[in-house]
Amino acid sequence: MEFGLSSEQTMIVDTVRRFVEHEFYPHEDEVERTGIVPPELGEEIKNKCLKLGFYAANMPVEVGGGGLSHLDFALLERELGRGSMALGVYFGRPSGILLACEGEQRERYLIPAVRGEKFDCLAMTEPDAGSDVRGMKCSARRDGDDWIINGTKHFISHANIADFVIVFVATGEEETPRGPKKKITCFLVDRGTPGFDIAPGYSSVSHRGYQNCILSFDDCRVSAGQILGEVHRGFDIANEWLYGTRLTVAANSVGRARRVFDLALDYAAERQQFGQKIGRFQGVSFKLADMITDIDAADWLTLAAAWRLDQSLPANREIASAKVHATEMLAMVTDEAIQVFGGMGLMDDLPLARFWRDARVERIWDGTSEIQRHIISRELLRPLGC
Repeated sequence: MEFGLSSEQTMIVDTVRRFVEHEFYPHEDEVERTGIVPPELGEEIKNKCLKLGFYAANMPVEVGGGGLSHLDFALLERELGRGSMALGVYFGRPSGILLACEGEQRERYLIPAVRGEKFDCLAMTEPDAGSDVRGMKCSARRDGDDWIINGTKHFISHANIADFVIVFVATGEEETPRGPKKKITCFLVDRGTPGFDIAPGYSSVSHRGYQNCILSFDDCRVSAGQILGEVHRGFDIANEWLYGTRLTVAANSVGRARRVFDLALDYAAERQQFGQKIGRFQGVSFKLADMITDIDAADWLTLAAAWRLDQSLPANREIASAKVHATEMLAMVTDEAIQVFGGMGLMDDLPLARFWRDARVERIWDGTSEIQRHIISRELLRPLGC
């Protein structure tokens, strides 16, 4: 693994960072205050990203994407993490799971998503099935050449702007040594399909403006041609997709932590108390030392995991380690940064309280910290027969 960035990677980092600083930062306070990204602003960000040539950078060149490696894309996501997630969703990164599209699906879903003509979102979580994906109740039954979907999904990120949904539902059951388990199938469902409703979700303290929605399916009829992958084999493509999303969360967390750290470092070098800069006090300087050490560790864990994917090496444990460490590091860094600023850190004049609240969800979505630790320990113990 190379420890320095190539000239191309440096260009990616510098370009995306400038974009975030110029196109996201000026709007963050308003999005935080209103909880809404005006549609015209989202469209403007998308068009600027398209013009910049970074839209769908995670998708292969063969389908019109940027063709970035996992490592390059992690660097891109790290810089996007510095800005508002509500705005960052318009810096288009279609779900990699769409690469499973075949035949007519490519022209109907994959290619428009890569071109920025359609937005996708992914729906897996249910009110009674979060980490226990096999416990989902949303189901589909075959009816001739069609399938009828019934049930509810919630916590579905940015479904409010999605043109179609990638939804996982139960389509059967199988017996296993540990009891019956649901067979899962993935469907592509268009907004506006009869029996399919997208409603506003819950008010969240994290990532205001980045909407979560509730999806309802009431005898929603879809064709067999809208099955992504194979019937009952939804987990096969889901597992590949989960690699990417967990790395994205880790990279975003590192980028956000570096922005927070920079604010704390500058403040410690400027703020005076008791006749000297507060950075001279060990109680502050040691906080800064711990913060940057944990940030760098999370950064390298994330980049190393991405590099392993590029080398076609097993990376399940490494990705889980990056996700759990980066998200827990972000919680520590945002909390300590507020401590460095004192009372001002909690005021709306600064973005620190927002970062602090935003950090909380990172340890929950895309696999909780407990799930990541389960993955890590299982990878360690299974080869030993435990």
